Amino acid sequence: MKLNVVAATSSPACDVLIVFCGSKTNDVKNNKDKTQTFVVSPKAPSLIAETLKNISSDRFSGAEGDILFLRQPKAPHFLLLGLGEAKKWTSENARRWSATVLNCLKTEKAKSAMIVAPSGLAAQDAVSGFSEGLLMANYQFSAFKEAPKNKFSVEKVDIAVEKFSATLKKILEMSQCVAEAVNFARYLGDCPGNFMTPTQLGKEAESLTKGTSLKVQVWDKKRIEKEKMESFLGVSYGSDQEPKFICMEYKGGAAKQKPICFVGKGLTFDSGGISLKPGAGMEEMKFDMCGGAAVIATMGAIAKMKLKINAIAFVPATENMPGPSANKPGDIRKARNGKTIEVNNTDAEGRLILADALVYASEQKPALIADAATLTGAMMIALGNIHTGFYTRNEKLRKNVEACAESCGERVWAMPLVDDHAKDMKGYYADLTNLAPSRNAGSATAAAFLESFVDKDIPWAHFDIAGTAWNVSGRLPYITTKGASGAIVRTFIEMAKNHK
Repeated sequence: MKLNVVAATSSPACDVLIVFCGSKTNDVKNNKDKTQTFVVSPKAPSLIAETLKNISSDRFSGAEGDILFLRQPKAPHFLLLGLGEAKKWTSENARRWSATVLNCLKTEKAKSAMIVAPSGLAAQDAVSGFSEGLLMANYQFSAFKEAPKNKFSVEKVDIAVEKFSATLKKILEMSQCVAEAVNFARYLGDCPGNFMTPTQLGKEAESLTKGTSLKVQVWDKKRIEKEKMESFLGVSYGSDQEPKFICMEYKGGAAKQKPICFVGKGLTFDSGGISLKPGAGMEEMKFDMCGGAAVIATMGAIAKMKLKINAIAFVPATENMPGPSANKPGDIRKARNGKTIEVNNTDAEGRLILADALVYASEQKPALIADAATLTGAMMIALGNIHTGFYTRNEKLRKNVEACAESCGERVWAMPLVDDHAKDMKGYYADLTNLAPSRNAGSATAAAFLESFVDKDIPWAHFDIAGTAWNVSGRLPYITTKGASGAIVRTFIEMAKNHK
């Protein structure tokens, strides 16, 4: 789908003209209310206003959710979308409207369209919101399906604003990079575990170097052993798939500038190991690498955007299987920083592979570390599939995360992390245990475990995306109900854009 930003015109050359309308209620005599429909889009052709006069409020009132498609003798036809009472809209509103727009265009088999941005929506929000929303809503995972014989696709959409500018064109380009990154993360997550192995995940990361200055190294098992990442390696021993440690580096800032660092959990399939998961729903454990997918996609976007920052990322990738050499409950492993860990549950493996990655990330002395992981079922219980919970003790970083998430339309929620959670992760036979003695605050104790592997002078935030990484149940209309969501990619990109 080709997207453009243009100045609104009274003579659009497209199959469908999309106009947003609202409803307002006026007081009239005898204290009765009369609902009137008005055009929100200020630059819509005058014919729209004339047409609306002849439409009864029963057919289209402009109320929120109203949809009316009007066929004309010749193109463009009109698609009217009701917004309810007028107010100040955000880019997230535009993303959500985009899903409705795209569904209507596909139903009507319209190959081209023009969206007339409504008033109350800033031009930059219209461009970023509609472009990201359209591209994300257009994502379909069909890599393993037979190609349809008569596949239809919308070819071109113009986003019409009151006044065109080069700045808006740049915003369009950047927004397309964001949407493509989200969709790439979704693709990585949607692929089955027999295809998206640690080796394949490394290849996918390497594919992002083409046409960019991004550098990628994929360590094999021998190199991982040399780097003394025994906590990570222990998780891989039950699988015949070789583990990989994916290192990504982008240099767009000054040589002396500290990099921003991302770390992502890359469990390409998680059976639970010896602490085997229940069979029902286990197929969804191919999504256990969505944190790693988010980090890989973020680095690709940073490189394509040519941001003037330095950024590094690390993704420990492996399977967690119950093979003959697998971790056993009660085993003790040593992390790269020398701390020993009691493996009291082999299904609490994400924290084991992240431990070594966080130690290595800390050694690079970055400006901050942000990690993403589908880490705990406890987070799903706490926040469901609406918010991504995150943990940090750094107040400045907390505020930055919340501001970045709000600006890009993602929902995050700061969770508590205190010394008591860290005490719960002290081991009896080793320095640490990978499983707290109680299920209570399971996500917080997991975060406290990870904190043990981050240098205290480095600002760090942990994002538990277990509830938001897949199957978001229609919470986001531009994301499929079933499948990977690309959660936290937009927030990470926004953090990179705002990093100084």
